[in-house]
Amino acid sequence: MTDAPMTRDKETLERRLITIASGKGGVGKTWLSVTLSHALSHAGKNVLLFDGDLGLANVDIQLGLMPERDLGTFISGDAPLRDIVCRFEEKDGSGFDVLPGKSGSGALGSLTKETLVKIRTGLTALASKYDHVLLDLAAGVDPSVTTLSKHHGKVLVVMTADPTSLTDAYAFIKITAMRNPGADISIVVNNVGSKREGEKAYEAIKRACEGFLKISPPLIGIIKNDAKVVDAIRSQVPLLSRHPQAEAAKDIKALAAAIVGR
Repeated sequence: MTDAPMTRDKETLERRLITIASGKGGVGKTWLSVTLSHALSHAGKNVLLFDGDLGLANVDIQLGLMPERDLGTFISGDAPLRDIVCRFEEKDGSGFDVLPGKSGSGALGSLTKETLVKIRTGLTALASKYDHVLLDLAAGVDPSVTTLSKHHGKVLVVMTADPTSLTDAYAFIKITAMRNPGADISIVVNNVGSKREGEKAYEAIKRACEGFLKISPPLIGIIKNDAKVVDAIRSQVPLLSRHPQAEAAKDIKALAAAIVGR
């Protein structure tokens, strides 16, 4: 009888998790994770960004951070997750927390399911201190992605208008829906020339999901192509700091507002 309240508490905390995933690489997933974390913090939310692209982590690089510890420290048993968290902070004191991955360590990409579940459990526990915990996961559907994204929170599937991106996003949605029935999946279309182009890409994947999977994941955001994004990444400065009035910045803020308002 004592397990029921604990289960409800766990589900409540898991609903603060937001997986950022994609069927293929190169769709701007990590940039979107970083910028969305920033936008949510600007909206007054307490945010933790977990760099879960195991073995190819680069959130810290995009933010210009040099963390003393990373996920490898936790996996080796040398520190709990809470002691690995570092802070990205702006001059005015605002910002968000980051749980850095370990870049360049291929071994992290083949962790056991037991270790992956331990990481997910640790993130759920940390969620008690945050409004949102964003999980920037690797592209594709390898075990690290499917295990870490199996929770009661949101799953944002990032895709572009490229036909191969659509196909791979559909494959990710199919596997996620099979392994986590009832998953709260939404679509983000990134790097498109116009809102209409983004809507057309969404309609295509919506038709596929409705026709074959009998589900209809909603569209939660469209991010337009913006040269200022590349400039921000090269400068290792978040877009909302370097170019707060950019079109892509406005789109990310709209995405954050949609998440906060849901």
